[in-house]
Amino acid sequence: MTGSSGERSAEREIVRGKRLDVTIADVTGAYEGRIGALWEMLMGEQIHVGGEKETDFLAKLAGLNGNHHVLDVCCGLGGPARQLARIYGCRVTGLDATKRMVDEAVLRTERAGLGELVAFRLGNALDMPFQAGSFDLAWGQDAWCYVTDKARLVREAYRVVRPGGLIAFTDWIQAGTMADMEWTALNSFMIFPYMETIDGYVRVLEDTGFRVLMAEDLSEPFAGHCRLYQHKLRTELKGVITREYGAGLYRAAEEGLRGWVRAADERKVGRGRFIARKG
Repeated sequence: MTGSSGERSAEREIVRGKRLDVTIADVTGAYEGRIGALWEMLMGEQIHVGGEKETDFLAKLAGLNGNHHVLDVCCGLGGPARQLARIYGCRVTGLDATKRMVDEAVLRTERAGLGELVAFRLGNALDMPFQAGSFDLAWGQDAWCYVTDKARLVREAYRVVRPGGLIAFTDWIQAGTMADMEWTALNSFMIFPYMETIDGYVRVLEDTGFRVLMAEDLSEPFAGHCRLYQHKLRTELKGVITREYGAGLYRAAEEGLRGWVRAADERKVGRGRFIARKG
């Protein structure tokens, strides 16, 4: 982790003291429609930074194998869930609040012949429909930034993971301070209620009872990924998006990504990787 303790505390207070008025209905509404389609175009069906390579790297760090039952929280289209089952032989249950995503995840999983290992549930990450101690590991990739109460999400993950089990996730984070107008524009474009900081997530994990094993700042490579998405949007996707969804959506996406590229280059926003163990 970088920066002095005073700087990190200031960042944490900015995040904890300010949230957009974003609800789960706002997020699911976006992903039921053209926003979900746009992000799949930009990032592929895994809809997170780094795609399959990043999923495999996190799985190896977490030591996944065929004995594990994994809960993928905010699983989207189920791309990582299928990859974990296919490569590591583990059982995976995906949880997501967007019906279109869950329905499509089920369909793609059946087509892949992985239905015996991978299942999906429609539900809220803040009130998980599972019994305590049901899973060996709670998993997430770049999706918890959409959740309105990250501390409650982590508490739910702690509840449904067995003693000695893990939580392993990546997420988009606030990496530095910014003006109110920029903070609002960045979060509004992504429909984030707020972003946590590296230290903020560590505090949440520790306060819940997890023992943090890794809290890694991935903000430097994150900027490069943002530029790649911007280039893809401006070149191969411009015509497709304009034709299928209209020029207005393309302009909004281009303007929003331009702001994210600038903020990422200035290390105001970034990404973190976390692994912690339940005591």
